[in-house]
Amino acid sequence: MKLNNEKIIEISNLKNEPSWMLDFRLKSFNKFLELENPNFGPELNIDFNALTYYKKVGKSTSNWDEVSCDVKDTFKNLGVIDAENKYLDGVNNQFESEVVYHNLKNDLKSQGIIFLSTDDALKEYPDLFKEYFNTLVNYSENKYTALNGALWSGGSFIYIPKNTKLNRPLQSYFRIDSITMGQFERTIIIVDENSELSYIEGCTATQNSQDSLHAGVVEIFVKKNAKCRYTTIQNWSLDVYNLVTKRSIIDENGKMEWVDGNIGSKITMKYPSCILKGDNSSANSISIAYAKENQILDAGSKMIHLGKNTKSNIISKSIASNGGRANYRGMVKISNNAINSHAIVRCDTILLDDLSKSDTYPKNIVLNDSSILEHEATVSKISEEKLSYLMSKGISETAANELIIMGFINDFKKELPLEYAIELNRLLKNN
Repeated sequence: MKLNNEKIIEISNLKNEPSWMLDFRLKSFNKFLELENPNFGPELNIDFNALTYYKKVGKSTSNWDEVSCDVKDTFKNLGVIDAENKYLDGVNNQFESEVVYHNLKNDLKSQGIIFLSTDDALKEYPDLFKEYFNTLVNYSENKYTALNGALWSGGSFIYIPKNTKLNRPLQSYFRIDSITMGQFERTIIIVDENSELSYIEGCTATQNSQDSLHAGVVEIFVKKNAKCRYTTIQNWSLDVYNLVTKRSIIDENGKMEWVDGNIGSKITMKYPSCILKGDNSSANSISIAYAKENQILDAGSKMIHLGKNTKSNIISKSIASNGGRANYRGMVKISNNAINSHAIVRCDTILLDDLSKSDTYPKNIVLNDSSILEHEATVSKISEEKLSYLMSKGISETAANELIIMGFINDFKKELPLEYAIELNRLLKNN
């Protein structure tokens, strides 16, 4: 599908959007045409004319019986429907370009919690939407934020009022099922003062013979004394380019946590970021990337310290096998005014064979004398001694390798709810 101004006008009209959003989309598209691919990371060979940029598959509903049978069966087979009933306070399920099922418990609605598709939030809460949209991740930052700005569709909009704590997580699930599909969800999360949110994101796609593209944008605002945890388990198929921009800004005494699992995709470029704006704010990022044959996972995190007495911690676990490539790319910057701040970066990699590769690309900047930044990185192979010991106990070589890998990512698994840690184990074994 050739992308041009007419196509973008058509999409905006189908969504019945205000004129300012159409203007924003066209401005973003012009910037997309101007910008080149990033000058770092893996080479990107995307045929933009081959992609399907918008595909609506049904009206959003809060009743699974109103969702088409094939779409409902897809989410059922993924375990999404069961998870809603057992573990979650609300869900947002996107299929291709639109949210097809959405639900939030009634008692949460009565507390003033907003959890909608981003398209619906634009219509129902236009002032709140416009206050935060495109303020943390600007459309002009790179080629793919510009493309998202031009084509965004679906995603989650969440507002947690002051002094509110959810007992269970909210979850969004993103599914690509069509060949050469482009998915461009936009997520905006505001956690107001003294409130807490745990949010989980799942991503999968059907394996096809031609490439698809996922280029999402996430903007998170953590207010004074608030806390947000954003957990991702990404298991895209091996024909998906996963090029995502995720960023949070944290006010005084706020806390942001990224828990990021990257298992699938052809190429991933993703670096969840935190701007520690307020004094005494803190941020953690813990991630795993498991790259196998024909996969390049270029992932990491960025921490920007602006406030005084701020703290950040990055833990990156990478695994590569069968010729896969798992890289860490990140940045920590402690500004002049961020006195008495402390940052820690730990990057650990296991290579399971001689064909696989891993590189670390850190950028660490400290601009005042009272702050501390610690960085350590290790690259190792599975120890023959450990393998021999486990096999001497009657464990097969395959099972022994699995045990060592599971131990290696234990820090990450501890951060997951039990049911998602079990799912991660299954994904790693089946990959």
